[in-house]
Amino acid sequence: MDKALQTMINNMPEKTGKKLDEWLKILHKKNIEKHSMAVSFLKTEFGLTHGFANTIVTLSKDKNESSEDLLVNQYIGKESLTPIYELLISTIVKLGSDVIITPKKGSVSLIRKKQFALIKPATKTRIDLGLKLKDVDVQGRLENSGPFGTMCTHRIQLQTIADIDAEVVKWLSMAYDKSV
Repeated sequence: MDKALQTMINNMPEKTGKKLDEWLKILHKKNIEKHSMAVSFLKTEFGLTHGFANTIVTLSKDKNESSEDLLVNQYIGKESLTPIYELLISTIVKLGSDVIITPKKGSVSLIRKKQFALIKPATKTRIDLGLKLKDVDVQGRLENSGPFGTMCTHRIQLQTIADIDAEVVKWLSMAYDKSV
């Protein structure tokens, strides 16, 4: 399991008042199908932060798949992208100890108090790095969010490790800083 995710699960009782298993039972009993509705339920009814609510809902849906399985499945047939993903993650965790890494079926959400980035293996040769950068104009490699819709405001297409340069780190850092 991802170290940041395990830390979040370990901190859950102190920060939310319940263990992960207790939250999963609450969600199972409520039986809310739509992800966003379940997140909203936990935030509204229990006052959870978006990060904890989103993680609990994600883990409730993926109870049969570990975080590692979710990541492995994302990169089947796209193994050449794995070094790009690993460099992104190592870069992102240096931004702060409060980064929550949440693997999903098709992407990995990066959350602080709010989601600030998303990593998605878009094709066999490209990772799309989605960023939430409100009030920042599209410029150069920083494109419109494209397929991310409202989850992110911008994206950067990454095809090689060299694409993760000072400019990408600057945009990631800005998105991280804005996510409080």
